Amino acid sequence: MDKFIVSARKYRPQTFNTVIGQAHITTTLKNAIKNNQLAHAFLFCGPRGVGKTTCARILAKTINCENRTPDGEACNICTSCISFNEGTSLNIYELDAASNNSVDDIRTLVDQVRFAPQAGKYKVYIIDEVHMLSSSAFNAFLKTLEEPPPYAIFILATTEKHKILPTILSRCQIFDFKRITLHDTVYHLQEICQKEDIKADKTSLQLIAQKSEGCMRDALGILDKIVSFTNGEVSYLNTLEHLNILDADYYFKLIESMQQQDLAGAMLLYDDINRKGFDGDMVINGFSEFMRNLLVCKDERCATLLEVVEGFREKYISTAQKISAGYLVSALNILNETEINYKAARNKRLHVELALIKLCYLHQAIELAADEPGIGKKKLIERAKPVAFRNIEPIEISQKSKVKSQNPETKLIIESAVEEKILVKEESEVYKKSEIRNPKSETKLAALDKIRNQVRGNGSHGNGLSAKPIQIEQLQQAWDEYAAKLKEEKNPAGQNFEMAELRVQDDNSFIALVHNNIQLKFIEQQGLKVSQFLREKLQNTQIQFYIVTQENTDANSSIAPLTSREQFQKMAEQYPLIKEFKDRLRLELDY
Repeated sequence: MDKFIVSARKYRPQTFNTVIGQAHITTTLKNAIKNNQLAHAFLFCGPRGVGKTTCARILAKTINCENRTPDGEACNICTSCISFNEGTSLNIYELDAASNNSVDDIRTLVDQVRFAPQAGKYKVYIIDEVHMLSSSAFNAFLKTLEEPPPYAIFILATTEKHKILPTILSRCQIFDFKRITLHDTVYHLQEICQKEDIKADKTSLQLIAQKSEGCMRDALGILDKIVSFTNGEVSYLNTLEHLNILDADYYFKLIESMQQQDLAGAMLLYDDINRKGFDGDMVINGFSEFMRNLLVCKDERCATLLEVVEGFREKYISTAQKISAGYLVSALNILNETEINYKAARNKRLHVELALIKLCYLHQAIELAADEPGIGKKKLIERAKPVAFRNIEPIEISQKSKVKSQNPETKLIIESAVEEKILVKEESEVYKKSEIRNPKSETKLAALDKIRNQVRGNGSHGNGLSAKPIQIEQLQQAWDEYAAKLKEEKNPAGQNFEMAELRVQDDNSFIALVHNNIQLKFIEQQGLKVSQFLREKLQNTQIQFYIVTQENTDANSSIAPLTSREQFQKMAEQYPLIKEFKDRLRLELDY
């Protein structure tokens, strides 16, 4: 019984012409050999299974061939080529950097470089997975890599070029290998099937090529498994079963149910898929790729981007013409969000079913959003029309007085009071001047006027207290009572309340004049409490008051406390030694 050899090794290319999908590299290497322009170090980088190590071995065999062909290929009949094919050549040295990545391993390799080849012109050193070398190993390799002996050639192979030090990259001639195309993979698989007498249709080989994702080694491995599984007959159905791939027909049925908003059909179809053992994330991922293919097919010029089985290409194009691009984009967003949150979901089946429900009614939601103006993304807001108000002359308190900013509560009370006055005084005039009326707003205003008239007729403000006009004597008495209450609580605001001067503004408001910011802040802190106290004492729930700071120009007024600067200046006038003491010690006072 002959020993079985996997197809990846049995049909490994032996010449540059047999390398699949890397013509840009093989042509360059053959020309370099013919013109005797070989670099001393090469770096082969690219995805797995695309021929990096194979090209390195072919290059090592070709440069030592004794009778090269005119196009720069090895003859495979000379002593050097035969020894190389049998694995007994002493001119090639391979090092697996994944397991031999220490400094000692590189030093051993450097020691061997000093010995010239006994047969042939070149000694080739192939270091596979070179990115696995440690930094110290890279540094130990730098000098030899930069200036090797004339007979030494280094070929480095890696799948992760970004992990290699820039000092290594600058010393090598870099070749980037690309993924093998679907067409090239299928063509190579067909050749192998003919040589091995394997019955395989093109559709199944295209499916294998898609699954391999441009890796020829993976494609050959999948083919070997399916041949063993099916006893030499490779068909579309058994390839689907062996590779655990969901047939695209299911996706076409799903999209048809969603276009018809047939939720029951979509749920039953997903149940059938689930019973066959396909996980929810696999269904969502495959359906996302299906939607992407449909979106690509909206423009027939992009149909060449499809990497699908030939039998389904026309079906993709015809189905894409029936579905709007907006639906496909929205569906891709839903599927992407579902796939991201799939791992965190506890009930994974329900998570997938919710996505299917959204997709079934997505078309209806898009139409609703397009037809209904109120559901659009941008809401249309009616422009507010300006209302003409009569100018109200401001109340002049004092030429040298200025209003300071109150705390938020007091400011809100003042603004509310002013707005209430404007509404009451200007209500009739506003209605006369407005040309367009809103029936709803008129109804609300009429109801508001009715409540106001009831309140005014009852002579109360909704809590059983009559609105008595403010009298200065009663106001001062209640104000002093509140100040005395603060003093009993040993609150420093009590003294500031006593120093304030009260002036009645109208029946429901008054002004508290203060002389500095400190006094203003103390009264501001008690704003809400004193307002509530005065309303209860004076039996008027509409009482509002303003806090006004007035500059003290009266020479006889000595009630206001002095600032820190004024206190020091007064002490210095009375006791000059204090100022002299400050100047001598060079003291700085914190005012």
